[in-house]
Amino acid sequence: MRFDPPLEPATLLKRYKRFLADIELPDGSQLTVHCPNTGSMLNCMAPGCRVWISRSNDPKRKLPGTWEMVETPQGRLACINTARANRVVEEALLAGAIPELAGFTQLRREVRYGQENSRVDFHLMYPDGEAYVEVKSVTLGFEGGVVAAFPDAVTQRGARHLRELAALASRGTRAIQLFCVNLTGVEAVRPAWEIDDAYAQALRWAVGEGVEVLAYGVHLSTEEIFIDRRLALHLES
Repeated sequence: MRFDPPLEPATLLKRYKRFLADIELPDGSQLTVHCPNTGSMLNCMAPGCRVWISRSNDPKRKLPGTWEMVETPQGRLACINTARANRVVEEALLAGAIPELAGFTQLRREVRYGQENSRVDFHLMYPDGEAYVEVKSVTLGFEGGVVAAFPDAVTQRGARHLRELAALASRGTRAIQLFCVNLTGVEAVRPAWEIDDAYAQALRWAVGEGVEVLAYGVHLSTEEIFIDRRLALHLES
């Protein structure tokens, strides 16, 4: 997926109220932009970091700018717009770039399912059955390490999704948790037990119930982002 229109560089001043960030543009002017990330963005940002934003011409938008990418304090690139993960995964699915999920005959987005009023990111139909795919965007990395972790904040919603997927798997339906790692310099993914041990335990339990867990990394630049490799999984602490 190419960023169109091209992203604009800026400098981060601060993030606040979760969904707002103040940035400084190259000409010295300052701008408040939307931060499309509900997590803590741990290890992703610090005042003075280089960031990249997109702009919208939609007159109904209160904030025309959206924070898309950051150079982390560890010198990595991270796509912090969590909505991009689904678009990147969908592009990869349609291109057959995720072999474990290839061969479907129909793809639907945001399909309601389960007993807890959930929506699954992708519902795939195959000649011999169906599959439910939940996508999580991963941006939490650590100094000097090549293993990313999820989540970066306590996530009851993430645990709920695992329960829903496990219920499907226990009935013989394919259920997949897919981690899309939108962070460069990563070779593996693990649950962030030091941040949300309940989620880490739920993930291991879901695997025991038959949920498949996949992790894929991306090629990430200020021009484009696309899935390019499978990553290892470390489910035990």
